[in-house]
Formats: sequence, structure tokens, C-alpha cells
Amino acid sequence: MIHDAAPGIMKVKVARRLKKTMMKKTAAEPLAVCGKDGGRRFLGRRFFEFFSEKALHFGKNRYILAGVLTVIGSLLLAGCGGGQTSPSDEVAVGATTTDDGVYEAESPAETGRDSAISVYASFYPMYDFAVKLGGDKVNVVNMTPSGTEPHDWEPTASDVSGLESADVFVYNGAGMEHWVEDVLESLQNADLIAVEASKGAELIEGGHGHDDEEDHEDEEEHGDEEEHGDEEEHGDEGFDPHVWLSPRYAKVEMANIRDAFKQADPANSEYYDANYAKYAGELDELDGEFTDALSEFSGRDIIVAHQAFGYMCAAYGLNQVPIAGLSPESEPDPARMAEIIDFATEHNIKVIFFEELVSPKVAETIAEAIGAQTAVLNPLEGLSDEDLSSGADYFAVMRANLEALLSALR
Repeated sequence: MIHDAAPGIMKVKVARRLKKTMMKKTAAEPLAVCGKDGGRRFLGRRFFEFFSEKALHFGKNRYILAGVLTVIGSLLLAGCGGGQTSPSDEVAVGATTTDDGVYEAESPAETGRDSAISVYASFYPMYDFAVKLGGDKVNVVNMTPSGTEPHDWEPTASDVSGLESADVFVYNGAGMEHWVEDVLESLQNADLIAVEASKGAELIEGGHGHDDEEDHEDEEEHGDEEEHGDEEEHGDEGFDPHVWLSPRYAKVEMANIRDAFKQADPANSEYYDANYAKYAGELDELDGEFTDALSEFSGRDIIVAHQAFGYMCAAYGLNQVPIAGLSPESEPDPARMAEIIDFATEHNIKVIFFEELVSPKVAETIAEAIGAQTAVLNPLEGLSDEDLSSGADYFAVMRANLEALLSALR
């Protein structure tokens, strides 16, 4: 990979070895046979046998395999002249959600745009920031379907294919998207600008966060999982990736995305700067709201479903007590459950927070044991179709989170 000087931005180095091998093999044999209408196409038997044999060598690296499929698809289309081109699946501002959770919008031609940069975002906060900064100069695809918990989500061959034609790829980094490195290394798109939005944020080590309960550190320490290699689900070297939940670090992420857009589309640099200035101001205002509203409370403890709120708590002097670790799918053992119940009883905790995209069963069990209520504290990892239809965005959800915190601490 080639790293650019601009923070958080890197260009992907092209890996053409497979394509060259395929072209050699198919030079003496047509890759595809097209009907008179240019629409019928199929792989020759010998080529299919060749590809099947080559695929075995990729082992578990399904992202390289997905890249292979993308190359095959592009070569097949190139070999069938006269066929219709596929419609764009890119997404613009004001996108709607289809039944399968994919965002859709009018094409650039329909919206009057002569050209717009194609942007792929790994999950909702990255999508929302990109849409806000890019305005009508970008088409943005949210790769993670609405209502999907992104920690264990992985891109499909279709997603990899989309990245092959994208101009910018926005991802959070800090280990949030465990699949990014493998996908980027598999791409043929030499011009793709990949921006790690969290670059420059001061990361919190996983398992620590802002939790003062030192007795629980060993149980929560995500670093214990660092030997899992490719199977590691969450956290880069044990770091908490949820930086967007601090408005102060959301500004850092927006700045990195703005810089990527300016690099991809220098003619509209002033436009991106103006949009950044607007939303940076709104983030400052949001930060002030949190600071003022939360400063009056002496009780600072909140019990949350998973360890996602370390940056928010660090910014405003709160103490998160997570039931589970960095991954929301992890479940506490009976000993941890007992500790949480004891802590909640001792500190007179009246609300146990859970998340919309994860089962509330554990939070409800603890709440029932201590006579507390449950409420949603949204980590903004993904919004439901209902939320999106109602016009919810980063700012609306963060203000709803503030109201939930105030109700719990009163």
C-alpha cells in the first residue's frame, strides 16, 4: 500500500498478478460467448475449470476471491460488446432504503449533476458524515445495511465490486472494521482514496475506557484476544474504536473525510471546507450542550450493554460500567452479572442501558433483579429503517442520548 502525506488517507497499490495470469490463460480461448443480442454470456468450460483450480489456493482469504470474481465480471462485460451497462448502485444525499436495506437515490443525471465522486462508507456514522460534508458533490453508499449491527458484518462480493469503481472509501479504523486491510489489499482500483476517519484521535485502550472498576479490567480487556489474528472481531491492538460518540472526535473524523474529498475533487475544495465549517460548528454546539447539561450531577455512573461509550464518558466526566466488552455480541458470565448487580445496588442505579440493534435480554435481567428500568443509549453503529424514515441523523440521535443520560442520572 502507498500512504499519502495527508493524515488518514492512503492510496491502494494495484495488485495485477491474478489478472495477468487470467489474461494469459484466456488469450488462446475466448473468455465469454455472446449471443446476437449481446446479452447472453457464459464462461468457457476450460476457463471455469482453471478458475476453480486457482480459487483453491486462496484458502480463507475470501476478499481476494471476491476481487477475482470482480475481475471476471468486468472481463465478461468487456467481452460482450453491445450489451447494456448496469445501472449505478451509488447513493446520494436524501437516500431512501429498499426492502433489503440498501440505500438508493436518483442518479447524478436525474439530479442535474454533471459529475459526482463515488464514495463508499463502511457503516452509518461514516455514511452520515460523508453525506453532510459532500452534499450534492458526492454519491455515497452505506455498505452496512440499515438495522445491521456492524461489528461482525463483512462485505460481500458485490460490495468489493463497488469499491473497484469508487473514488473514496471512508472507514472508521481503530479496529472497528476488521476486514478493511484484506479488502484493500485485494482491490484492483489504483485510484481509490481510502481514509481512516479516526486518524488523529487519542485512542482509549479496550477494557479500560473510563471505567474505574479495576477489578473488572482483566475480564473486559480486549487485548486478551489479540492472538486471534484474522479471527479478531473488534479493536486494533485492544483499542476502543467508538470515537464518533465524542462530538470532539467526530470533528476529527469529519476533517479527515473532508481532506479525502478535497484530494479526490480539488475543484470543489472550497465547497467541502464550507460544509466542514458548518458541521464543525454544530458539533461544538452539541459538545456544549453535553457539557452544560451533565455538569450538574454528582452521580456519574452509568451501566451500559457494551463498552461503546468510553469516549463520551471521558469527555463529560462519566463512568461507564459495561455489562459486556467491546463487542456487543459478547455475553457476560454469571460472575460478571453478579458484579454488575452488586454495583448497581450499591450505587443506586435506576436505569440499565441497552441498544436497539442488540438483544436487551441481559439488560432486562439485571434491571429486573434490582428493580430498575431499561432505556436505550444508542452507540450510533447503525440506524433502523424507522429511524431513517423519520429523518434521524447523528445529531438527532446524540441529543436523544443526552436526554436518556439526564433521565438516568436524575
